Amino acid sequence: MPAYATPQELAEHALATTTSPECVVVVGDATSTNLRWANNTLTTNGVMHEVGVTVVAVREGATASVSGTAATTEQVTALVEAADAACRAAEPAEDRNPLVEGDAAADWDLPPGQTSIDVFAGFAGELGEEFGRAEAENRVLYGFVSHGVGTTYLASSTGLRLRHEQPTGHYGCTGKTADLTASAWVGGATRDFADVDAHTMADTLVTRLGWAERRVDLPAGRYDTILPPAAVADLMIDAYWSMGGRDSFEGQTVYSGRTGGTRVGERIAREGVGLYSDPGHPALQCAPFEVATSSSGNASVFDNGLPLTRTPWLDDGVLTSLITTRHSAAMSGLSVTPGIDNLVLEIDGATGGWEDLVRDVERGLLLTCLWYIRVVDPQTLLLTGLTRDGVYLVENGEITGAVNNFRFNESPVDLLRRFSAASATQPSFSREWGDDYFSRTATPALRIPDFNMSSVSEAL
Repeated sequence: MPAYATPQELAEHALATTTSPECVVVVGDATSTNLRWANNTLTTNGVMHEVGVTVVAVREGATASVSGTAATTEQVTALVEAADAACRAAEPAEDRNPLVEGDAAADWDLPPGQTSIDVFAGFAGELGEEFGRAEAENRVLYGFVSHGVGTTYLASSTGLRLRHEQPTGHYGCTGKTADLTASAWVGGATRDFADVDAHTMADTLVTRLGWAERRVDLPAGRYDTILPPAAVADLMIDAYWSMGGRDSFEGQTVYSGRTGGTRVGERIAREGVGLYSDPGHPALQCAPFEVATSSSGNASVFDNGLPLTRTPWLDDGVLTSLITTRHSAAMSGLSVTPGIDNLVLEIDGATGGWEDLVRDVERGLLLTCLWYIRVVDPQTLLLTGLTRDGVYLVENGEITGAVNNFRFNESPVDLLRRFSAASATQPSFSREWGDDYFSRTATPALRIPDFNMSSVSEAL
Protein backbone atom coordinates (compact mmCIF):
# COMPACT_ATOMS: atom_id res chain seq x y z
CA MET A 1 0.00 0.00 0.00
CA PRO A 2 1.23 3.55 -0.66
CA ALA A 3 2.49 5.59 2.26
CA TYR A 4 -0.07 8.32 2.86
CA ALA A 5 1.41 11.62 3.99
CA THR A 6 -0.04 14.23 6.33
CA PRO A 7 -1.34 17.45 4.78
CA GLN A 8 1.68 19.29 6.17
CA GLU A 9 4.04 16.74 4.60
CA LEU A 10 2.28 17.10 1.25
CA ALA A 11 2.64 20.89 1.37
CA GLU A 12 6.29 20.84 2.43
CA HIS A 13 7.12 18.23 -0.22
CA ALA A 14 5.62 20.44 -2.92
CA LEU A 15 7.65 23.44 -1.80
CA ALA A 16 10.83 21.37 -1.63
CA THR A 17 10.25 19.78 -5.05
CA THR A 18 9.26 22.75 -7.19
CA THR A 19 11.81 24.26 -9.57
CA SER A 20 9.89 27.54 -9.70
CA PRO A 21 11.41 30.46 -7.76
CA GLU A 22 8.18 30.92 -5.79
CA CYS A 23 5.30 28.63 -4.97
CA VAL A 24 2.02 28.47 -3.03
CA VAL A 25 0.48 25.17 -1.98
CA VAL A 26 -3.09 24.64 -0.78
CA VAL A 27 -3.98 21.28 0.74
CA GLY A 28 -7.59 20.53 1.56
CA ASP A 29 -8.49 17.55 3.76
CA ALA A 30 -12.24 16.98 4.01
CA THR A 31 -14.46 14.35 5.59
CA SER A 32 -18.21 14.41 5.12
CA THR A 33 -21.22 12.31 6.00
CA ASN A 34 -24.91 12.37 5.10
CA LEU A 35 -28.31 10.79 5.56
CA ARG A 36 -31.15 10.80 3.05
CA TRP A 37 -34.76 9.74 3.52
CA ALA A 38 -37.95 9.41 1.47
CA ASN A 39 -41.46 8.08 2.11
CA ASN A 40 -40.79 8.01 5.86
CA THR A 41 -37.78 5.69 5.48
CA LEU A 42 -34.03 6.19 5.52
CA THR A 43 -32.72 5.43 2.03
CA THR A 44 -28.97 6.14 1.97
CA ASN A 45 -26.10 7.18 4.18
CA GLY A 46 -22.39 7.53 3.63
CA VAL A 47 -19.04 8.83 4.82
CA MET A 48 -16.44 10.31 2.45
CA HIS A 49 -12.83 11.42 2.83
CA GLU A 50 -11.00 13.46 0.21
CA VAL A 51 -7.60 15.09 0.04
CA GLY A 52 -6.94 17.66 -2.68
CA VAL A 53 -3.79 19.61 -3.47
CA THR A 54 -3.32 22.77 -5.54
CA VAL A 55 0.19 23.82 -6.56
CA VAL A 56 0.61 27.43 -7.74
CA ALA A 57 3.99 27.90 -9.42
CA VAL A 58 5.28 31.47 -9.78
CA ARG A 59 8.13 32.60 -12.04
CA GLU A 60 8.88 36.23 -12.90
CA GLY A 61 5.25 37.26 -12.53
CA ALA A 62 3.88 34.28 -14.47
CA THR A 63 1.78 31.69 -12.68
CA ALA A 64 0.25 28.28 -13.26
CA SER A 65 -2.15 26.42 -10.99
CA VAL A 66 -2.59 22.66 -11.09
CA SER A 67 -5.04 20.85 -8.80
CA GLY A 68 -5.72 17.21 -8.18
CA THR A 69 -6.47 14.51 -5.66
CA ALA A 70 -3.27 13.61 -3.87
CA ALA A 71 -2.54 11.63 -0.73
CA THR A 72 1.08 10.64 -1.37
CA THR A 73 4.25 12.59 -2.05
CA GLU A 74 4.53 10.82 -5.41
CA GLN A 75 1.16 12.21 -6.46
CA VAL A 76 2.17 15.68 -5.30
CA THR A 77 5.38 15.46 -7.32
CA ALA A 78 3.33 14.92 -10.47
CA LEU A 79 1.25 18.03 -9.70
CA VAL A 80 4.38 20.08 -9.04
CA GLU A 81 6.00 19.01 -12.30
CA ALA A 82 2.84 19.92 -14.23
CA ALA A 83 2.60 23.33 -12.55
CA ASP A 84 6.28 24.09 -13.12
CA ALA A 85 6.06 23.20 -16.81
CA ALA A 86 2.93 25.28 -17.33
CA CYS A 87 4.46 28.22 -15.51
CA ARG A 88 7.59 28.19 -17.70
CA ALA A 89 5.34 28.50 -20.76
CA ALA A 90 3.07 31.20 -19.30
CA GLU A 91 3.12 34.95 -19.87
CA PRO A 92 3.35 37.32 -16.87
CA ALA A 93 -0.01 37.44 -15.07
CA GLU A 94 -2.08 40.61 -15.16
CA ASP A 95 -2.74 40.36 -11.42
CA ARG A 96 0.89 39.80 -10.41
CA ASN A 97 1.88 41.05 -6.99
CA PRO A 98 4.44 40.01 -4.37
CA LEU A 99 3.36 36.87 -2.54
CA VAL A 100 2.07 37.40 0.98
CA GLU A 101 4.76 36.88 3.60
CA GLY A 102 4.36 35.36 7.02
CA ASP A 103 5.31 32.68 9.51
CA ALA A 104 3.88 29.41 10.73
CA ALA A 105 0.62 29.74 12.64
CA ALA A 106 0.40 28.15 16.08
CA ASP A 107 -2.04 25.48 14.84
CA TRP A 108 -0.10 24.55 11.67
CA ASP A 109 1.04 21.17 13.04
CA LEU A 110 -2.42 20.03 14.15
CA PRO A 111 -4.03 17.13 12.27
CA PRO A 112 -7.10 17.76 10.09
CA GLY A 113 -10.51 17.80 11.71
CA GLN A 114 -12.93 14.97 11.04
CA THR A 115 -16.58 14.14 11.17
CA SER A 116 -18.41 10.82 11.28
CA ILE A 117 -21.90 9.37 11.07
CA ASP A 118 -22.04 9.74 14.86
CA VAL A 119 -22.75 13.46 14.41
CA PHE A 120 -26.34 12.44 13.53
CA ALA A 121 -26.81 10.11 16.52
CA GLY A 122 -29.34 12.22 18.41
CA PHE A 123 -31.03 13.55 15.29
CA ALA A 124 -31.40 10.10 13.69
CA GLY A 125 -33.18 8.69 16.72
CA GLU A 126 -35.64 11.56 16.77
CA LEU A 127 -36.14 11.27 13.02
CA GLY A 128 -37.10 7.61 13.37
CA GLU A 129 -39.80 8.59 15.84
CA GLU A 130 -41.08 11.23 13.42
CA PHE A 131 -41.31 8.64 10.61
CA GLY A 132 -43.77 6.67 12.75
CA ARG A 133 -45.73 9.80 13.64
CA ALA A 134 -45.93 10.90 9.99
CA GLU A 135 -47.09 7.46 8.89
CA ALA A 136 -49.82 7.43 11.54
CA GLU A 137 -51.01 10.93 10.61
CA ASN A 138 -50.98 10.44 6.80
CA ARG A 139 -47.91 12.52 5.96
CA VAL A 140 -44.75 11.63 4.09
CA LEU A 141 -41.31 13.04 4.82
CA TYR A 142 -38.43 13.52 2.42
CA GLY A 143 -35.12 15.03 3.34
CA PHE A 144 -31.37 15.19 3.54
CA VAL A 145 -28.79 16.11 6.17
CA SER A 146 -25.08 16.51 5.68
CA HIS A 147 -22.10 17.42 7.78
CA GLY A 148 -18.51 17.99 6.81
CA VAL A 149 -15.27 19.19 8.30
CA GLY A 150 -12.80 20.65 5.83
CA THR A 151 -9.30 21.62 6.94
CA THR A 152 -7.26 23.90 4.71
CA TYR A 153 -3.47 24.09 4.91
CA LEU A 154 -1.86 26.98 3.03
CA ALA A 155 1.91 27.09 2.63
CA SER A 156 4.12 29.44 0.65
CA SER A 157 7.75 29.78 -0.30
CA THR A 158 7.67 33.08 1.61
CA GLY A 159 7.36 31.17 4.90
CA LEU A 160 3.60 31.42 5.30
CA ARG A 161 2.00 28.42 7.03
CA LEU A 162 -1.72 28.78 7.78
CA ARG A 163 -4.42 26.31 8.80
CA HIS A 164 -8.20 26.64 9.04
CA GLU A 165 -10.71 24.01 10.16
CA GLN A 166 -14.26 24.55 8.88
CA PRO A 167 -17.28 22.56 10.08
CA THR A 168 -20.31 22.88 7.81
CA GLY A 169 -23.68 21.22 8.13
CA HIS A 170 -27.22 21.62 6.94
CA TYR A 171 -30.60 19.95 7.22
CA GLY A 172 -33.66 20.11 5.00
CA CYS A 173 -36.95 18.27 5.17
CA THR A 174 -40.02 18.40 2.94
CA GLY A 175 -43.36 17.22 4.27
CA LYS A 176 -46.26 16.32 2.03
CA THR A 177 -49.79 15.21 2.62
CA ALA A 178 -50.38 11.54 1.77
CA ASP A 179 -52.21 12.52 -1.44
CA LEU A 180 -49.27 14.79 -2.38
CA THR A 181 -51.52 17.82 -2.86
CA ALA A 182 -49.71 20.01 -0.31
CA SER A 183 -46.04 20.49 0.42
CA ALA A 184 -44.00 22.32 3.06
CA TRP A 185 -40.28 22.69 3.74
CA VAL A 186 -38.03 23.55 6.66
CA GLY A 187 -34.25 23.72 6.67
CA GLY A 188 -31.24 25.35 8.23
CA ALA A 189 -27.50 25.43 8.72
CA THR A 190 -25.53 24.07 11.65
CA ARG A 191 -21.93 23.59 12.71
CA ASP A 192 -22.37 20.35 14.68
CA PHE A 193 -26.06 19.25 14.77
CA ALA A 194 -26.20 19.83 18.52
CA ASP A 195 -28.75 22.58 17.82
CA VAL A 196 -30.93 20.57 15.40
CA ASP A 197 -34.06 18.85 16.74
CA ALA A 198 -36.04 16.54 14.45
CA HIS A 199 -39.18 16.92 16.57
CA THR A 200 -39.14 20.70 16.19
CA MET A 201 -38.48 20.31 12.47
CA ALA A 202 -41.47 17.95 12.11
CA ASP A 203 -43.73 20.19 14.22
CA THR A 204 -43.01 23.08 11.87
CA LEU A 205 -44.00 20.95 8.88
CA VAL A 206 -47.23 19.89 10.61
CA THR A 207 -48.12 23.53 11.22
CA ARG A 208 -47.41 24.55 7.64
CA LEU A 209 -49.31 21.63 6.14
CA GLY A 210 -52.19 22.61 8.40
CA TRP A 211 -52.17 26.09 6.86
CA ALA A 212 -52.57 24.41 3.47
CA GLU A 213 -55.85 22.69 4.33
CA ARG A 214 -57.52 25.67 2.68
CA ARG A 215 -56.39 26.35 -0.89
CA VAL A 216 -56.85 29.70 -2.65
CA ASP A 217 -55.79 30.35 -6.24
CA LEU A 218 -54.50 33.85 -6.95
CA PRO A 219 -53.46 35.59 -10.18
CA ALA A 220 -50.11 37.17 -10.92
CA GLY A 221 -49.63 40.67 -9.55
CA ARG A 222 -47.88 42.73 -6.91
CA TYR A 223 -48.56 41.56 -3.37
CA ASP A 224 -47.76 42.72 0.13
CA THR A 225 -45.29 39.92 0.85
CA ILE A 226 -43.34 38.65 3.85
CA LEU A 227 -39.98 37.14 2.90
CA PRO A 228 -38.75 34.97 5.81
CA PRO A 229 -35.00 34.85 6.56
CA ALA A 230 -34.46 31.84 4.26
CA ALA A 231 -35.95 33.66 1.27
CA VAL A 232 -34.02 36.84 2.10
CA ALA A 233 -30.81 34.78 2.17
CA ASP A 234 -31.71 33.32 -1.24
CA LEU A 235 -31.75 36.85 -2.68
CA MET A 236 -28.97 38.55 -0.70
CA ILE A 237 -26.39 35.96 -1.74
CA ASP A 238 -26.95 37.03 -5.35
CA ALA A 239 -26.53 40.66 -4.28
CA TYR A 240 -23.22 39.72 -2.64
CA TRP A 241 -21.93 37.59 -5.49
CA SER A 242 -22.51 40.51 -7.87
CA MET A 243 -20.21 42.79 -5.85
CA GLY A 244 -17.12 42.19 -7.94
CA GLY A 245 -15.02 45.35 -7.81
CA ARG A 246 -13.48 44.86 -11.23
CA ASP A 247 -16.77 44.02 -12.96
CA SER A 248 -18.40 47.01 -11.31
CA PHE A 249 -15.56 49.34 -12.27
CA GLU A 250 -15.89 48.13 -15.87
CA GLY A 251 -19.62 48.95 -15.95
CA GLN A 252 -21.03 45.43 -15.79
CA THR A 253 -23.03 45.34 -12.53
CA VAL A 254 -25.70 47.12 -10.54
CA TYR A 255 -22.87 48.62 -8.50
CA SER A 256 -21.34 50.35 -11.54
CA GLY A 257 -21.37 54.15 -11.61
CA ARG A 258 -23.73 55.87 -14.02
CA THR A 259 -20.91 57.87 -15.61
CA GLY A 260 -18.02 55.49 -14.93
CA GLY A 261 -16.33 53.99 -11.92
CA THR A 262 -18.42 52.43 -9.16
CA ARG A 263 -21.22 53.46 -6.84
CA VAL A 264 -19.07 53.14 -3.71
CA GLY A 265 -20.02 56.06 -1.47
CA GLU A 266 -23.56 56.23 -2.85
CA ARG A 267 -26.68 55.43 -0.84
CA ILE A 268 -28.32 52.49 -2.60
CA ALA A 269 -30.55 51.19 0.23
CA ARG A 270 -32.67 52.61 3.01
CA GLU A 271 -31.04 54.22 6.02
CA GLY A 272 -30.23 51.69 8.71
CA VAL A 273 -29.41 48.86 6.29
CA GLY A 274 -26.13 47.12 7.04
CA LEU A 275 -24.62 44.30 5.00
CA TYR A 276 -21.28 42.86 6.06
CA SER A 277 -19.05 39.81 6.25
CA ASP A 278 -16.98 38.86 9.28
CA PRO A 279 -14.81 35.73 9.61
CA GLY A 280 -15.28 35.82 13.39
CA HIS A 281 -19.05 36.25 13.46
CA PRO A 282 -20.55 33.92 16.12
CA ALA A 283 -21.99 30.73 14.55
CA LEU A 284 -20.84 31.86 11.09
CA GLN A 285 -17.06 31.57 11.58
CA CYS A 286 -15.10 31.03 8.39
CA ALA A 287 -11.53 31.23 7.09
CA PRO A 288 -9.78 34.40 8.38
CA PHE A 289 -7.37 34.46 5.45
CA GLU A 290 -7.66 34.45 1.67
CA VAL A 291 -7.51 31.09 -0.12
CA ALA A 292 -7.42 31.20 -3.94
CA THR A 293 -6.58 28.14 -6.01
CA SER A 294 -6.87 30.13 -9.24
CA SER A 295 -7.14 33.76 -10.30
CA SER A 296 -10.37 35.42 -11.44
CA GLY A 297 -11.94 38.85 -11.36
CA ASN A 298 -12.69 38.40 -7.65
CA ALA A 299 -9.68 36.40 -6.47
CA SER A 300 -5.92 36.27 -7.06
CA VAL A 301 -3.46 33.49 -6.32
CA PHE A 302 -0.97 36.20 -5.36
CA ASP A 303 -3.28 37.18 -2.48
CA ASN A 304 -3.20 33.78 -0.78
CA GLY A 305 -2.83 34.32 2.95
CA LEU A 306 -4.07 37.92 3.07
CA PRO A 307 -5.78 38.39 6.45
CA LEU A 308 -9.56 38.87 6.34
CA THR A 309 -11.43 41.04 8.82
CA ARG A 310 -14.95 42.38 9.26
CA THR A 311 -15.85 44.11 6.00
CA PRO A 312 -18.94 46.33 5.63
CA TRP A 313 -20.44 46.19 2.14
CA LEU A 314 -23.37 48.48 3.00
CA ASP A 315 -23.27 50.83 5.99
CA ASP A 316 -26.43 52.77 6.83
CA GLY A 317 -27.59 52.06 3.29
CA VAL A 318 -24.39 53.40 1.68
CA LEU A 319 -22.29 51.14 -0.53
CA THR A 320 -18.91 51.15 1.21
CA SER A 321 -16.92 48.25 -0.32
CA LEU A 322 -16.82 45.83 -3.22
CA ILE A 323 -14.98 42.51 -3.54
CA THR A 324 -11.44 43.26 -4.70
CA THR A 325 -8.01 41.74 -5.07
CA ARG A 326 -4.89 43.84 -4.62
CA HIS A 327 -4.79 44.12 -8.41
CA SER A 328 -8.42 45.14 -8.94
CA ALA A 329 -8.27 47.52 -5.97
CA ALA A 330 -5.30 49.33 -7.49
CA MET A 331 -7.00 49.41 -10.89
CA SER A 332 -10.28 50.80 -9.55
CA GLY A 333 -9.05 52.96 -6.69
CA LEU A 334 -10.97 50.90 -4.14
CA SER A 335 -9.80 49.42 -0.87
CA VAL A 336 -8.43 45.87 -0.78
CA THR A 337 -11.43 43.86 0.45
CA PRO A 338 -11.38 40.20 -0.60
CA GLY A 339 -14.54 38.12 -0.47
CA ILE A 340 -15.40 36.35 2.78
CA ASP A 341 -17.38 33.12 3.19
CA ASN A 342 -20.30 34.51 5.19
CA LEU A 343 -22.86 37.30 4.95
CA VAL A 344 -24.95 39.22 7.48
CA LEU A 345 -27.83 41.62 6.78
CA GLU A 346 -28.98 43.79 9.66
CA ILE A 347 -31.60 46.54 9.89
CA ASP A 348 -31.17 49.12 12.64
CA GLY A 349 -33.93 48.96 15.23
CA ALA A 350 -35.55 45.81 13.81
CA THR A 351 -36.91 43.38 16.42
CA GLY A 352 -39.08 40.30 16.64
CA GLY A 353 -39.55 37.58 14.05
CA TRP A 354 -41.43 37.05 10.79
CA GLU A 355 -44.53 36.22 12.83
CA ASP A 356 -44.59 39.81 14.08
CA LEU A 357 -44.50 41.11 10.52
CA VAL A 358 -47.42 38.88 9.57
CA ARG A 359 -49.62 40.40 12.30
CA ASP A 360 -49.55 43.79 10.58
CA VAL A 361 -50.56 42.53 7.12
CA GLU A 362 -54.18 43.16 6.11
CA ARG A 363 -53.99 40.95 3.03
CA GLY A 364 -50.83 39.54 1.56
CA LEU A 365 -48.51 36.57 1.22
CA LEU A 366 -45.98 34.72 3.37
CA LEU A 367 -43.29 32.85 1.42
CA THR A 368 -41.19 29.90 2.52
CA CYS A 369 -38.22 29.87 0.15
CA LEU A 370 -37.21 30.46 -3.45
CA TRP A 371 -35.49 28.35 -6.07
CA TYR A 372 -34.20 28.26 -9.64
CA ILE A 373 -33.02 31.87 -9.26
CA ARG A 374 -31.33 33.36 -12.31
CA VAL A 375 -30.02 36.80 -13.25
CA VAL A 376 -32.11 38.52 -15.93
CA ASP A 377 -30.28 41.88 -16.05
CA PRO A 378 -26.92 42.35 -14.26
CA GLN A 379 -27.14 46.14 -14.67
CA THR A 380 -30.09 46.26 -12.27
CA LEU A 381 -29.55 42.80 -10.77
CA LEU A 382 -33.06 41.84 -11.82
CA LEU A 383 -33.60 38.23 -10.78
CA THR A 384 -36.25 35.73 -11.73
CA GLY A 385 -37.14 32.52 -9.94
CA LEU A 386 -39.94 30.50 -8.40
CA THR A 387 -41.55 30.22 -5.01
CA ARG A 388 -41.40 26.74 -3.52
CA ASP A 389 -43.03 24.48 -0.91
CA GLY A 390 -45.45 26.90 0.66
CA VAL A 391 -46.92 30.28 -0.28
CA TYR A 392 -49.47 31.26 2.34
CA LEU A 393 -52.34 33.74 2.34
CA VAL A 394 -52.35 36.29 5.16
CA GLU A 395 -55.64 38.00 6.02
CA ASN A 396 -56.04 40.46 8.88
CA GLY A 397 -52.80 39.38 10.45
CA GLU A 398 -53.47 35.64 10.34
CA ILE A 399 -52.42 32.85 7.98
CA THR A 400 -55.63 31.54 6.47
CA GLY A 401 -54.56 29.18 3.69
CA ALA A 402 -52.08 28.26 1.00
CA VAL A 403 -52.02 29.71 -2.50
CA ASN A 404 -50.47 28.65 -5.78
CA ASN A 405 -46.78 29.15 -6.57
CA PHE A 406 -45.51 32.07 -8.63
CA ARG A 407 -42.62 33.16 -10.79
CA PHE A 408 -41.16 36.40 -9.44
CA ASN A 409 -39.09 39.21 -10.96
CA GLU A 410 -37.27 41.40 -8.47
CA SER A 411 -33.90 42.98 -7.71
CA PRO A 412 -32.53 42.34 -4.20
CA VAL A 413 -30.82 45.73 -4.29
CA ASP A 414 -34.14 47.42 -5.05
CA LEU A 415 -35.84 45.44 -2.25
CA LEU A 416 -33.42 46.97 0.26
CA ARG A 417 -34.82 50.34 -0.75
CA ARG A 418 -38.50 49.37 -0.85
CA PHE A 419 -39.09 47.16 2.19
CA SER A 420 -41.56 48.53 4.70
CA ALA A 421 -40.65 46.49 7.79
CA ALA A 422 -38.02 44.04 9.00
CA SER A 423 -37.51 41.55 11.80
CA ALA A 424 -34.41 40.96 13.88
CA THR A 425 -31.54 39.22 12.13
CA GLN A 426 -31.11 35.51 12.82
CA PRO A 427 -28.98 32.67 11.41
CA SER A 428 -30.57 31.63 8.13
CA PHE A 429 -30.12 29.15 5.31
CA SER A 430 -30.56 29.69 1.59
CA ARG A 431 -32.30 26.71 0.08
CA GLU A 432 -31.15 27.73 -3.39
CA TRP A 433 -27.47 28.26 -2.60
CA GLY A 434 -26.81 26.84 0.87
CA ASP A 435 -26.42 23.15 0.08
CA ASP A 436 -23.39 23.44 -2.17
CA TYR A 437 -22.13 27.02 -2.32
CA PHE A 438 -22.85 29.43 0.52
CA SER A 439 -24.33 28.23 3.81
CA ARG A 440 -23.24 30.84 6.34
CA THR A 441 -25.81 33.64 6.38
CA ALA A 442 -27.74 35.65 8.95
CA THR A 443 -30.69 37.69 7.70
CA PRO A 444 -33.95 39.25 8.88
CA ALA A 445 -37.40 38.72 7.46
CA LEU A 446 -38.48 41.57 5.19
CA ARG A 447 -41.93 42.90 4.33
CA ILE A 448 -42.15 44.07 0.72
CA PRO A 449 -45.39 46.01 0.05
CA ASP A 450 -45.37 45.38 -3.72
CA PHE A 451 -43.41 42.19 -4.44
CA ASN A 452 -43.73 41.34 -8.12
CA MET A 453 -45.27 37.91 -8.73
CA SER A 454 -44.96 38.10 -12.50
CA SER A 455 -46.79 34.89 -13.42
CA VAL A 456 -48.46 31.85 -11.89
CA SER A 457 -46.35 28.67 -11.60
CA GLU A 458 -47.86 25.20 -11.79
CA ALA A 459 -45.17 23.73 -9.51
CA LEU A 460 -46.41 22.25 -6.24
